[in-house]
Amino acid sequence: MEPHLSIVMPALNEAGRIVQALERLARAAPGAERVVCDGGSSDGTPDLARPWARVVTAARGRARQMNAGAAAASGDWLLFLHVDTAPPEGFAAEIARAAQGGFRAGAFGLRIAGRHPLLPLLAWGAGLRTRCRGLAFGDQGLFARRDFFLARGGFPDLPLMEDYAWTRDLRREGVPLYVSPLAMTTSGRRWDEWGFWRTWWRMRRNQWRFARAGKAESLAGDYGDVR
Repeated sequence: MEPHLSIVMPALNEAGRIVQALERLARAAPGAERVVCDGGSSDGTPDLARPWARVVTAARGRARQMNAGAAAASGDWLLFLHVDTAPPEGFAAEIARAAQGGFRAGAFGLRIAGRHPLLPLLAWGAGLRTRCRGLAFGDQGLFARRDFFLARGGFPDLPLMEDYAWTRDLRREGVPLYVSPLAMTTSGRRWDEWGFWRTWWRMRRNQWRFARAGKAESLAGDYGDVR
């Protein structure tokens, strides 16, 4: 029996994508609860989402929004999914497999839908990092048992890198991460907008700076927003 799943989706001014994303989830996992946590959209995103999901509001910031969505969710397990990320067929069964294996948290592999020919190599590297080092980012579909997630206090309240910090802390505490062989497909819009090498350099620099200093406040402005 699959555990009751809640899909938590942070959103900010995603009127052009939110309905398509929620329709896709309704078809792929009709029994899952869908929770959209809005960070103060000005384009009608919450109204568009309400026919498809429970909508909660929170202070702007992906970590704060996802934590608010987790607190409002009713499922035994939580899947945190970005609006521009599409789950693979069978993703709910993978989370059930993790639950049956005694895991408390996990992540999927990654596929980046974009124009540059090196994006598959980049996605492969992300999967290798997760399998070998237990580190994952939000576009890989992080998931966790709800009671475990809430007991830990949710994602750290950071403007950026909250996903990396969360999985890093799990690794440090010896909590094993279930790594699914299936891959989430995330939009390459940032790569297409900024260019491959410029985006790669920004991301690598921010990861290095965060790993070295442990502070994300100075990184958010450099990372930017392509919505």
